[in-house]
Amino acid sequence: MEEKSNGRWKAVVVGSYERGDRAVTVSRLAELADFYRVPVSELLPDGSGVRHEPTNKIVLDLERLYDEVSDELAYVARYARAIQQQRGDYNGRVLSIRADDLRALAIVYDISPSGLIERLTEAGVLVADPRAFFAS
Repeated sequence: MEEKSNGRWKAVVVGSYERGDRAVTVSRLAELADFYRVPVSELLPDGSGVRHEPTNKIVLDLERLYDEVSDELAYVARYARAIQQQRGDYNGRVLSIRADDLRALAIVYDISPSGLIERLTEAGVLVADPRAFFAS
């Protein structure tokens, strides 16, 4: 950050803005938005100061996902297979998807992570309680 801004923005200062440890003036916020080439609104919190997006992992029912793969869920299925391959886990009936993976998939679908969760729920491929999944 310091290098790209030719010393104008100190990384420690910007980091303290991001964490909320330090107040930022409106003019400095505008300058920072200009530096990042984003609208000021992208640097502001949504109303309450916290974005209300899921931060936990989700669990996919692989059998349902792979058996009922539709065009709408093709990217999710492909991503799940790639995770299985990376983990070397081919025997599982379920697969946990971390919050970062969920956000990446949501970008592919051009929706919010909560919107993607809604789609997956409607498609019946989310496991609400993984412990109950194995109880039967």
